[in-house]
Amino acid sequence: MAKKKLSPPAYVGFGMLTPVYIMSLDQLPKLNTGAIVHQVSDYVYDDAAIIACNLSQWDVPSAMIGTAVGKDLLGKYVADKLKELGVQGEVRVTDKYKTPLEVNVSDKKGARTYFWQRSKKILDTLDSADLSLIHTAKLLYVDWYDGDPIIRAMEEAKRHHVPVFLNFEHGHKNSDLLKKYAGMVTICQAVTDAAQIGKRQAMLGTARKLIKAGIQTAIITMASQGCMVVQGEEIIRAYAPKVNAVDASGAGATFSSGYIYGYLNRWSLEDTVRFAIAAASLKVTRSGLQMFPVPEIKGLARLIRIERMVYRGDQFHTIRKLLTLPENNLLVNNRLVKESKRLAQKILPKKKMERKKIKRSLVE
Repeated sequence: MAKKKLSPPAYVGFGMLTPVYIMSLDQLPKLNTGAIVHQVSDYVYDDAAIIACNLSQWDVPSAMIGTAVGKDLLGKYVADKLKELGVQGEVRVTDKYKTPLEVNVSDKKGARTYFWQRSKKILDTLDSADLSLIHTAKLLYVDWYDGDPIIRAMEEAKRHHVPVFLNFEHGHKNSDLLKKYAGMVTICQAVTDAAQIGKRQAMLGTARKLIKAGIQTAIITMASQGCMVVQGEEIIRAYAPKVNAVDASGAGATFSSGYIYGYLNRWSLEDTVRFAIAAASLKVTRSGLQMFPVPEIKGLARLIRIERMVYRGDQFHTIRKLLTLPENNLLVNNRLVKESKRLAQKILPKKKMERKKIKRSLVE
């Protein structure tokens, strides 16, 4: 039987490849003590790979250009898992090192501790990776913490007019790095200091810095406080719903996955942001990285609280607050969304969230 021809990947992730064990418990233990682990799940990390796996589950053709893995059982697991989820791309194997491993420990409050193995020797294998998958892609994703190897991938994307999504986290504080990357980046996801989470001026200041650097779309994520996205003069401030957090591992990558899904489907900025926040919020309600179906995410997305603003004359101006989607919005009339609304209402709390309390990051 002839093999089914694969569609060229719309999404291409570039970066570290490693298996991960995710352990969920009630509360992180004190030093020299222990805790009962309720569930252990395994997956493929880092963020670029998580996004590729997520998008593949949502029927988006996706590929991964990653670091080499070792000739061992963990390396085989990575290759088999990506193949199982339909992620395209060669998983290269080396005998120069063992497959690196990451372990994440999450508690119900959203706190997360991780242990990872990464070295220059491992990241340097990105320098010899085949970049041809980028040529026909609709988006390239890179993480700033993977270092200089991402520059080669971004330059290749620029040559082929492929938009670049950079996860910059706190890297925007380094003005040299911002200047170095800005000319190659279309969409930039960043965070503010933990102490500033929920403070509008901190969000606006970070967004303004990214936009002035020449980046078209600035995304500022703020954990349980939601996010702010600035694109041209349009600004969407989305408030994350309060949910019962079980496992925060991969929440930031899930947010990115949701945003990229809307972007690739050419949704409006508001619909894209709603979907991203809803995807990340649902993700933390259960352990592991198996994604919720798109209809269920859309059901919660409809209930996300939105504040709209504009950016003009180097100033931000509030337009209006939206508690529900406009009646003419495509998501409202979607049959699957209506059917999944009941699920979303079960997940959302009955009591109004207190905004004075700043919670630890669920979307980083």
